[in-house]
Amino acid sequence: MDHLTAMQKLIATAGQRPLKAEELELFNGNNMGLGALLGIRLTHIAAREVRSELEVTPEHHQPWGVANGGLYCSIAESTASIASIVAAQAPAVGVNNSTDFIKPVSAGIIEAVATPIQIGQTTHLWNVEMRQDGELVARTTLRTMIRG
Repeated sequence: MDHLTAMQKLIATAGQRPLKAEELELFNGNNMGLGALLGIRLTHIAAREVRSELEVTPEHHQPWGVANGGLYCSIAESTASIASIVAAQAPAVGVNNSTDFIKPVSAGIIEAVATPIQIGQTTHLWNVEMRQDGELVARTTLRTMIRG
């Protein structure tokens, strides 16, 4: 099965039920683009919620040793875009990303959870909370446009 077919099948499955552990591994193994480059791993993919995690390393830092704000924006957009694709069963792209940086992170795991605020025919609005050890470190509102 080629890369695109594998991803389409997994997205269709996630629209019906949460992906199982082996399906998540397959998804992460076929995931490409900025999210994969940054090291984002999807840990839960379902119709109304997508979760991801990323281990912050010095490669993600600003010169003064904390994660770059763009990292939080990228985590949120990558996570909620997958959520939007699963919810719509069609391609989706981010059209507005508003991220609040609440607490700096230098190392460790950031966990993100994307949940819908509004699911429409042509746009979706997602809330993404990013936490480290249970503590909120950033929050994003992401609007996506459905391109299907």
